Amino acid sequence: MILSVESRRKVAEFLLRIKAIQLRPNEPFTWASGRKSPIYCDNRKALSHPTVRTFVRQLAVEAIENQYGKVDAIAGVATGGIALGALVAQELGLPFIYVRSKAKDHGMGNAIEGDLTVLSNVVVIEDLISTGQSSLKAVHELREAGIEVKGLIAIFTYGFEVAKAAFETANCPWLTLTDYPTMLDQALQEGYLNNKQRIMLDDWNQDPKGWSEAFEERQSSK
Repeated sequence: MILSVESRRKVAEFLLRIKAIQLRPNEPFTWASGRKSPIYCDNRKALSHPTVRTFVRQLAVEAIENQYGKVDAIAGVATGGIALGALVAQELGLPFIYVRSKAKDHGMGNAIEGDLTVLSNVVVIEDLISTGQSSLKAVHELREAGIEVKGLIAIFTYGFEVAKAAFETANCPWLTLTDYPTMLDQALQEGYLNNKQRIMLDDWNQDPKGWSEAFEERQSSK
């Protein structure tokens, strides 16, 4: 399924408006890795905005129905994909399960929470695709449990080549409700960025590590 340009632009518009996506090319954020980044994305903010939450949920539902057809259940990826996954499952009238970032070290030691006896296949819901590793770890856990993964849907992707390659290697179909180029186009149109800053964000996307190192060097030389 190819989502319409209008739908992708609307998701980007919403994420920028509620500051789920924030852009600071001149004062970058520091990621957990220590790298500097001109963008920070926290799509969980959409849950606090009913209009945005509803739009994203319905678009995900339509994408599942059109792309993957009939499925047994929806699986959320902890933690960002749990709430949206549950909303989507409720809308579709389907069971919901979720995949932990790591198996519990007590009790049953579950990596997957929910009743797995009532399903044989799922669509996975994620909030954000960066390198794709955490999402594909969840896909692996589901497959190890004997569950077919028909595909994965996320709200946003940075569009890194490493993620594209990882999903291809894992033979896991995936799509996102909006993406990095669409978001940048929308941000430029609405005045969140100027043309010079747009180029900076394009440069970061092509080489995040190199961009971060260059920024640090400029700061240290001041």
